[in-house]
Amino acid sequence: MYVGRLVAGLGVGAASMVVPLYISESAPRAIRGGLTGIYQLYIVFGVMIAFWINYGSIEHLTGQSTYIVPLVLQALPALCLVAFISLCHESPRFLAKQDKWEKAEHVLTTVRQLPATHPYIRQEITDIAAQLEHERLLIGGASFWDLQKEMWTIPGNRKRALISIGLMVCQQMTGTNAINYYAPQIFKNLGISGTETGLFATGIYGVVKVITCACFLLFAADSLGRRKSLLWTSIAQGCSMFYVGLYVRIDPPLPGSEVPAAGYVALVCIFLFAGFFQFGWGPVCWIYVSEIPAARLRSMNVALAAATQWLFNFVVARATLTMFVTCGRGGYGTFLIYGSFCFSMFFFVWFFIPETKGKSLEEMDDLFGVTELVKHVEEEKGIACNDRKEPSVTEQIERV
Repeated sequence: MYVGRLVAGLGVGAASMVVPLYISESAPRAIRGGLTGIYQLYIVFGVMIAFWINYGSIEHLTGQSTYIVPLVLQALPALCLVAFISLCHESPRFLAKQDKWEKAEHVLTTVRQLPATHPYIRQEITDIAAQLEHERLLIGGASFWDLQKEMWTIPGNRKRALISIGLMVCQQMTGTNAINYYAPQIFKNLGISGTETGLFATGIYGVVKVITCACFLLFAADSLGRRKSLLWTSIAQGCSMFYVGLYVRIDPPLPGSEVPAAGYVALVCIFLFAGFFQFGWGPVCWIYVSEIPAARLRSMNVALAAATQWLFNFVVARATLTMFVTCGRGGYGTFLIYGSFCFSMFFFVWFFIPETKGKSLEEMDDLFGVTELVKHVEEEKGIACNDRKEPSVTEQIERV
């Protein structure tokens, strides 16, 4: 079982890095946020399915099959991925980095559903070529350690790497996975008794996450923007967590007694927290960290962000049970701690996270500061930095 969990973890870890990277490199900028956020939607959809499978196993199975069946069913998504991955193209930016320009153009025309001579396609190819040329002028054929040096010694790249790490730390410190992993225990602390009832409430929690994530992607991902989504949901999540914590502290439910009205409000706050998370910190973090790095550093940056996310996922999973025991009666302090983290994230976003909505991947260097090396190369070649500020053909077409 331990070996199986290790192999599954390696697969999930690799997928969590590759999928948002692939989507961000293939999607048009106008809908890139929504398409990258679909990754988060299917994460929460899978979590919801897992919740209901666990509930069904407890209800209808006995003995060891109650945990063996849920574990075996994990293989189905992996088999589907293997079966359908052959239908996917490489991303156009990856092909361009390999100097396979004809294939890159073919992929762009396929996914954009436009002819190769269309101005949108020609401008996108030009933008990709220009960015890759800048990067090749900097450090052509760089090794892994050269890329690490480039990431951490150049201010613009270092800022993007630190933002990616910070976002993933904050995402986990909202406490979302504390609820995912220990929802039955949390519902018990709120007065919801019985294993089946707790698992049923957990299933409803999963449904709420899926619906709200879908609503965000449909109506807000590319209209509300990344920064605003993170700002208001930080406050909303903190308020939800604080209400639950204060309820457990001031008016804790007694075993076997009726759940008071305030208890049902606390239960609703758990569901509201799930909704707020899916309107901000759930999908937006993956959208942001996959779109801000330079092309040559994008895979490394996303891998670093994914590793950070899983590391703090583990930290939260290990710490939460101890917090329930040590942070006051009913673990009320656990909710106050996570709520405080949520409030503090507002200031992190306010001071450090710029808006990226509507910007192409090739414009991120301008947003986070063109590096000194790029400026030096441009000066040597007589390239005016201001020339890149004019709206491109792709930007003009997307505005129409």
